[in-house]
Amino acid sequence: MSLKDDSFPSSTAFDAISASLSSSPSEKKSALKTGNGIYAFTLKSPSGATSSWYIDLKTSGTVGRGLAPEGGKPDVTLVLSDSDFSALISGKANAQKLFMSGKLKVKGDVMKATRMEPILKRAQSQGQSKL
Repeated sequence: MSLKDDSFPSSTAFDAISASLSSSPSEKKSALKTGNGIYAFTLKSPSGATSSWYIDLKTSGTVGRGLAPEGGKPDVTLVLSDSDFSALISGKANAQKLFMSGKLKVKGDVMKATRMEPILKRAQSQGQSKL
């Protein structure tokens, strides 16, 4: 199932992350151990529209639309523009710099947010993200 949304170009990254998590059982197990949480992303388009995705690294290692899987609650929510997320996932932007400049807002467990970096880098290094 594709998570692509044409009004949010960076949505292809969620397909890449999903593919990365399902590429091998050992990678999924490693991601679940490292992430150990539900990560929500709220992206904003230049028109002001918003869209949400989640990455469940607490129970299932799945990626989907919305803020959490059914019956779940995000441990941390990252709020940023679609273009900043594109830059982040492609390695052109640094999460800490985005946060310090106010372009990335973190709600919930800030320390969990730092655990997301290896997952994003894995998707990027596999060349699956066309951002």
